[in-house]
Amino acid sequence: MEAVHHLPGIITTGHHFSVPLDYRGSTQEHINVFAREVVAVGKKDADLPWLLFLQGGPGFPSPRPESASGWIKRALQDYRVLLLDQRGTGRSTPVTHQTLARLPSAQAQADYLKHFRADSIVQDAEYIRKQLLGADHTWSVLGQSFGGFCLTHYLSVAPQGLREAIFTGGLPPLNSTADDVYRATYQRVMGQNRRFYERYPDAVERMHEIVAYLTDHEVHLPGGGRLTPRRFQQLGIEFGFSGGFEKIHYLIEEAFINDGAQGRELSYAFLRSIENMQSFETNPLYVVLHEAIYCQQQASNWASDRVRQKFSEFDISADQPILLTGEMVFPWMCEDYAYLRPLKDAADRVAAYAGWPRLYDSAVLQQNTVPAVAAIYYDDMYVERHFSEQTAQAIQGIKLWVTNEYDHSGLRMNGEQILDRLLRMLKGEI
Repeated sequence: MEAVHHLPGIITTGHHFSVPLDYRGSTQEHINVFAREVVAVGKKDADLPWLLFLQGGPGFPSPRPESASGWIKRALQDYRVLLLDQRGTGRSTPVTHQTLARLPSAQAQADYLKHFRADSIVQDAEYIRKQLLGADHTWSVLGQSFGGFCLTHYLSVAPQGLREAIFTGGLPPLNSTADDVYRATYQRVMGQNRRFYERYPDAVERMHEIVAYLTDHEVHLPGGGRLTPRRFQQLGIEFGFSGGFEKIHYLIEEAFINDGAQGRELSYAFLRSIENMQSFETNPLYVVLHEAIYCQQQASNWASDRVRQKFSEFDISADQPILLTGEMVFPWMCEDYAYLRPLKDAADRVAAYAGWPRLYDSAVLQQNTVPAVAAIYYDDMYVERHFSEQTAQAIQGIKLWVTNEYDHSGLRMNGEQILDRLLRMLKGEI
């Protein structure tokens, strides 16, 4: 346990746990997992139920609260909150190009990375629950996006640890392959591109101008990577978030300066902004394991790259608007991103690995007794709604709220209102 910190409306306490890298015992190595306890001022010593938060990703840490605000503000009315830095992220033993460099080979790196999926995260959660609460006590879990994927696995393998299950934009496909997922999400991304250009028709010409410049020039970013047309297309990941259209619109409005040393050229501010928007190098688990979250007894083999070949709409052509891609990951990222290059061989080995165990047990889910509620976002660009609705049909007793009021980032943008509605659904008030 760490020092206790008092912030506006909240009290936080850090907890460190030494957990096995592999719970199956293939290695004796342990890693650190960090979690931050948050409680409302005046309730530090109160007997409150716990709410574990599982962050989206994969590969991103829990929020760093500054005050009682957003969904945390609503949660603290009823719960003591635990913000888990999932293994490999934040203050847990990190996975970066620097830490992986200690391993002797690409195969050793790949073998290490196989221990950072939802199944290991849930085993960490169960270990922590027993340490903090005691084996006989349950807790509630809020899973956002990939955190909901973890929570679905939790319901499959350790429902006895759960008091309640709350999903926001995170009901995963139970049996669909990575190829199935990307065939659906490319369609969603195409729709978002269409809406973007309907709102900003002048962006068609600007996009072509930027891509033409990147095609004719070797453009390096401040951090050392190269900005290629294909990397530029990855900015479409913003289209799934509230305000994403505006973020890209204002970015490309100021892409060029006219009085540089070479005349008209891309501005430093533009290049720096792109680099700041693309966090793949600081959170490499997202790249290396993103497709693996869908794999059950099969390899991904870079599914998003293969499926993209079936969508010529994303090809760069003067005859059609430049379409940006979404959250897809590609093997060439380990070339264009400077600090992903050391991970190229390991990433290829993970993509080729077919030994992933199954994550979900439909028979257990059909007998579920844990009270469960889920928000499904109607136009979600990252978690396909049709798959989520199919999964909901397989979870006994789950209550659904399907809405187009919010994007995938709803919990971050309007978390107090969203969580309040879901908690009222749990109580049977709506």
